[in-house]
Amino acid sequence: MTRRSRGREVALQVLYQVEQNPGVPPEEVRRFIQRRLLGDRKLSEFTEGLIAGVKEHQPRIDAVISEVAENWRLDRMAAIDRNILRLGAYEMLYCPEVPARVALNEALELAKRYSTAQSSRFVNGILDRVLQGQVPAPAPRPPSEPAPEETL
Repeated sequence: MTRRSRGREVALQVLYQVEQNPGVPPEEVRRFIQRRLLGDRKLSEFTEGLIAGVKEHQPRIDAVISEVAENWRLDRMAAIDRNILRLGAYEMLYCPEVPARVALNEALELAKRYSTAQSSRFVNGILDRVLQGQVPAPAPRPPSEPAPEETL
């Protein structure tokens, strides 16, 4: 497991924990992160950044997931799957330094490790739709502009 994969794993654990127990004090969360990442400062910062980013953008992330999750309400999804989706969607939508396919693959690995056998397919389907919605369609060329293969 790569270092960043480990950071994502701990971020997922914290997101799940905080969703289930909203009253967890921030200092307890920080201690948890430090213990799980053996005091690695850079990795802890990465992990804390993921958690903060998901929290900051959660309303928009949840809206995007809800838009693409056909026949699934967010509150009816398994809590672990919901948080995997939030983490993956956050990286896809708000972390341009992380290739979208990497974010998708990392989310699939988390689903395989922490959820049911069917969850990776579920997570893949939803995040793939999120990804498809984020890839801008090529702008149509004006009629007077030659096609790229016609230029020299």
